[in-house]
Amino acid sequence: MEYANLVPVVGAVLNITGSGCCNQMIVLRVGEGIVNFVIGPETQVIDSRQLRPGMRVAAFYDQSVPVPMIFPPQYHAVIVAVLGKNEQIMLNYFDGDLVAKDHSLQLNQARSTEIQTINGQNFFCDIGNRTLLVYYTVTTRSIPPQTTPRKIVVMC
Repeated sequence: MEYANLVPVVGAVLNITGSGCCNQMIVLRVGEGIVNFVIGPETQVIDSRQLRPGMRVAAFYDQSVPVPMIFPPQYHAVIVAVLGKNEQIMLNYFDGDLVAKDHSLQLNQARSTEIQTINGQNFFCDIGNRTLLVYYTVTTRSIPPQTTPRKIVVMC
């Protein structure tokens, strides 16, 4: 999977409907209106959380895949992550110093930081030089901004 092509859409789940036997359609309220996402068997829902209306989520779609020209926009979700209040999320490649490839964030790993693989297993190796899904709340005003994440999902 080429994670560099994934784009997040953050919003609140308004509605969830069945769309066939193994698919669901979720409607997200975002700042600009609403966006529809198809959740299928290939969609990775972090922590296997049951999605419910009112939850704040980040749904990632592959920007290299063609999408229908309809309104509201509709994408196939590749990854869905449930976010806490005021929580932000970033999917990026982090180097050995834990600086994002685009220099938009630097991580300060703490003992309290939960580190796991995408299937929920503990990760015991060095997290540098890998693509990481990072959950965080506050950052410093330095360049690059620094944060101590609550959780890191290693995209093996």
